[in-house]
Amino acid sequence: MQRESNYDKFPTFRVSGCESECWEGWPRILERLKAFGMSELCTISFECYPGVYERALISTLVEGLRPSGVIVTSDLLKSPSEIEQMVSDVLGDDPVFGQMNSLEIADFFDIAKLASGREMVKNWKHGLLVIVGTGASLLSAKPDLLVYADMARWEIQQRQRRNEIGNLGTENLQESPGQKYKRAFFVDWRAADHLKKSLLQNIDFWLDTNGDIPKLVTGRAMRDGLQKLSRRPFRVVPYFDPGPWGGHWMEKVCGLPAGMPNYAWCFDCVPEENSLLLSFGGTCVEIPAMNLTLLHPRELLGDAVLSRFGAEFPIRFDLLDTMGGGNLSLQVHPKTQFIREHFGMQYTQDESYYMLDAGEDGDVYLGLKTHIDREAMIGELKAALGADVSFSAETYVNRFSASKHDHFLIPAGTIHCSGKNCMVLEISATPYIFTFKLWDWGRLGLDGLPRPIHLEHGLANIDWNRDTDWVGKNLINRIDPVGQGPGWREERTGLHELEFIETRRHWFTSSTPHDTLQTVNVLNLVEGEEAIVESPAGAFDPFVVHYAETFIVPASVGRYSISPAGRSLGKRCGTIKAFVRS
Repeated sequence: MQRESNYDKFPTFRVSGCESECWEGWPRILERLKAFGMSELCTISFECYPGVYERALISTLVEGLRPSGVIVTSDLLKSPSEIEQMVSDVLGDDPVFGQMNSLEIADFFDIAKLASGREMVKNWKHGLLVIVGTGASLLSAKPDLLVYADMARWEIQQRQRRNEIGNLGTENLQESPGQKYKRAFFVDWRAADHLKKSLLQNIDFWLDTNGDIPKLVTGRAMRDGLQKLSRRPFRVVPYFDPGPWGGHWMEKVCGLPAGMPNYAWCFDCVPEENSLLLSFGGTCVEIPAMNLTLLHPRELLGDAVLSRFGAEFPIRFDLLDTMGGGNLSLQVHPKTQFIREHFGMQYTQDESYYMLDAGEDGDVYLGLKTHIDREAMIGELKAALGADVSFSAETYVNRFSASKHDHFLIPAGTIHCSGKNCMVLEISATPYIFTFKLWDWGRLGLDGLPRPIHLEHGLANIDWNRDTDWVGKNLINRIDPVGQGPGWREERTGLHELEFIETRRHWFTSSTPHDTLQTVNVLNLVEGEEAIVESPAGAFDPFVVHYAETFIVPASVGRYSISPAGRSLGKRCGTIKAFVRS
């Protein structure tokens, strides 16, 4: 029986001591900015993350600040055709995958136009000069004021789907949302994040442009908030999306609005795409969670993870809901050598399925049946491409029953998918876009079109030796006791020699000791209504989490404890914890 929701969809961190450093709404924001722009000579740069409504921003600034001059960076970019040629090798022809690359925001600019813009800034002597757009900071190394107009990637995706924005320097407004997302993922966001990283310590004001009402906060206050977050447990803002196989478990358990056909995904901890909510004096400012990773990678990740992955968050938690829905696509993830050679990624998507819940007929497809006819399977998969022909998955792929709290390990190269009536907590490495679909059960996507199948890539990555016996011994419920104490028990539930993410499960009715061991921890409350995370030394305020919520404990925290709280007092709770093994 499903419980009523106490899941927090808008986790907010209150930043104390900065109450007077945030302003909401254009009238107050413009009044604050005017204090810096009323001198005889002043330059204000408004650096924009790709996806900001730049035209509306320019109009508001011109009307509100009455500058003597305005430079719009989009006027200085290369032509769309030149940009298309520049990114063509990176994007290729595949509808989903591109190449990791070293493109910078500066590469989008016409060299002569950029030089002319810089010369104009250098010789400016006529009052207030406003520079607006992506790459504004490239025109002036030391403006009198640097404002960063930021926004969450989930909001960018919504704008892409509504055909309100295209990609940086292009005229692709009517292109499919999938194509715009792909281009943003491989080009726009990576280049913008690299530029942002170089600016973080020098930003004078952050401008939250996610909603209809903008918010402005001082760079000092924002950096103070992020510094505090890097030393305490926190949650990112989850977002939910429908899918052709989605179910209805999250709708009730997570308290989601009715009216959607289903909810397939909850992106509950993907810092590269999730956001953070920080409250300054009661005003909530939303920024990309990636900002924390870029600004405080050592405190967040720990030295070992940082040296191995750089300023990237390597662990992802998300929820996959097929309760009352259908099977996920039959799929496989690339092996490490393949993803390096074909896509320029340095690590791949090893993952696991932890069952938050399952129906009586819940199941997971995992690995190949022993002694299958490989050529017959390949022939059937090829025949099912682009034709009204089914693939008999159960002839070739193992189908294991799934129960609540089962854990299925899925190292890259293992054919797999969740079946219907499962509530999966997917724990994986972060390069989540690299999924090779082999068969999608003959259905269409929510847009009425077939979803992309990558059979050639998939067949090149299937490990044909992972048969029934091997999977049963190595990948299902590998439970090993680790330790115990008064009212708690710790066990290893997920670690295969091919994977770098280890998982530990704690069952507890009382305070349970944890230690980050100088590496970032990611946890989910998989049993119990409520729990509280505390510092034995009082290093951070007690932090409350609820059922199915994912939370991050930075490496810098060190020792912490988790105890039942609220309606869970006196009852058994459980957490699943993931970290990068040494």
